[in-house]
Amino acid sequence: MSDNTTSYKVLVVDDTATNRQILDVFLKRLGYQTIQACDGAQALEKFDAEQPDLVLMDVMMPVMDGFEATRHIKEREANRWVPVVFISAMDKDENLVAGLEAGGDDYLFKPVNFVVLKAKLKSIVRTLELHRQVEETTRQLQTITDSLVDGLITINRQATILSVNPAVENIFGYETGELLGRNVNVLMPEPYHSEHDRYVRDYVMGGMPKILGIGQHELKGRRKNGDIFDLDLAISETRIGGERIFIGTVRDTSERMADRARERAYLNQLRQYQERQEAENALAYEILMRQINRPGFDDPAVHHWLSPVAEVSGDVVAAVRSPNGELVVMLADATGHGLAASISTSPVLTLFYEMAEWGLVLSAIVSRINDQLCSALPASRFVAAAFVSIDERNGTAQVWVGGPPPILLLGPDGQVCQRFESDRLPLGITEIENDQLHVTEVAWVPGSQFVLFSDGLQEACDAAGAAFGNERIEQALAAAPAEKRIEGVRNALRAFTGGSVPHDDVSLLLVDCRARE
Repeated sequence: MSDNTTSYKVLVVDDTATNRQILDVFLKRLGYQTIQACDGAQALEKFDAEQPDLVLMDVMMPVMDGFEATRHIKEREANRWVPVVFISAMDKDENLVAGLEAGGDDYLFKPVNFVVLKAKLKSIVRTLELHRQVEETTRQLQTITDSLVDGLITINRQATILSVNPAVENIFGYETGELLGRNVNVLMPEPYHSEHDRYVRDYVMGGMPKILGIGQHELKGRRKNGDIFDLDLAISETRIGGERIFIGTVRDTSERMADRARERAYLNQLRQYQERQEAENALAYEILMRQINRPGFDDPAVHHWLSPVAEVSGDVVAAVRSPNGELVVMLADATGHGLAASISTSPVLTLFYEMAEWGLVLSAIVSRINDQLCSALPASRFVAAAFVSIDERNGTAQVWVGGPPPILLLGPDGQVCQRFESDRLPLGITEIENDQLHVTEVAWVPGSQFVLFSDGLQEACDAAGAAFGNERIEQALAAAPAEKRIEGVRNALRAFTGGSVPHDDVSLLLVDCRARE
């Protein structure tokens, strides 16, 4: 089979231009031709115009989502197999099942593992080549004769074969004319081979039929080479010149049965995978909760909300009092979500609590966590993080932001006094230079609040695909009293999304600024 991919055209569908561009470059390096579409509706237009060989489909998109677009594609190409591979950040089992039910042929989770994607594309191309060969063979056979669809066998009352069509010889592996005059039991495995003559004799003498006239039955056949295979058999009776003739219609169903077996095996693998995933998620959740639920969250100045997409979250929050009484807090958001993301944040929590409880300054905490992540995480993984250290005696705070949305400082009236934008790289990408460890010093007045949140809150979308955004977050914060601001943001988000679950982990951390003698 040829490894040449230049003849294969891939339709890339994603509402994010960066994702499309990355996949476009990756596919072209592998030799594929590419077409791009930004939503499901445009994908259908490009599909009709370009007739691609396979489709890489995002799920959540404006105008028309990936599931609906796939259903339309499968309906339009009922006679041509066009594989559709979903690439989505939605990694719950029900999303996978929904994708398969919509007609998808495979499902990959974001962030994309390009090694796995390359292997899957190679497998799909091999299958496409086989499909092309089968389609060409079918066209050739169709031009020769239509009788190769089903085999027809006629026998007399002595079970002697009187005639067969070419399909029978093809199914059972015999040469032309080789079956004529032989007992039909030559096509049967045991025990049917030994019992068939008696069955025919009993029926001819007035016995009850077991197959004749009762419809199609799933049985076993035996080829000339001895191979046993699955077949469908239906028998009818007629009279020719006063002689009773039995007509059998045979269809080779070995491929269909093999498909059923593969489907059963796949479902069993899926069930086992689900069970393993649930067990792993439960363990990860327990470990993560033990790390998060520290005494720092009993501090009356700390308020938080975590809403994971999966059982375990890639977002974590932490709070602790240092030996000199400063309140140190952190919000971290690892790449992706679910179990893989939670593994990335687990060492962050451990190091944060250890170093904060030792009394290390904020810049030293950031530096040590970054060093650990650089050595532990693969290149495709990183952790966006924001830190605040509040000195309640002096009315000051230190702030460091690397990757997440801006930290907000609210005045006693709930309005934003300052925004601390991210001007550092996320943790775990590269070594941090000294100038990147610099923390921002800020003064505050009693009654103020620091607000930290992840991009999952910022990017949560409504039915039309619009993002919740910073402006709505700030409006929700300003509209509620200090002690009810988390509830106010949650209610505003729920109203905006119509109650649907965001597609990324959501975290929100509020810290009161309280003067202390």
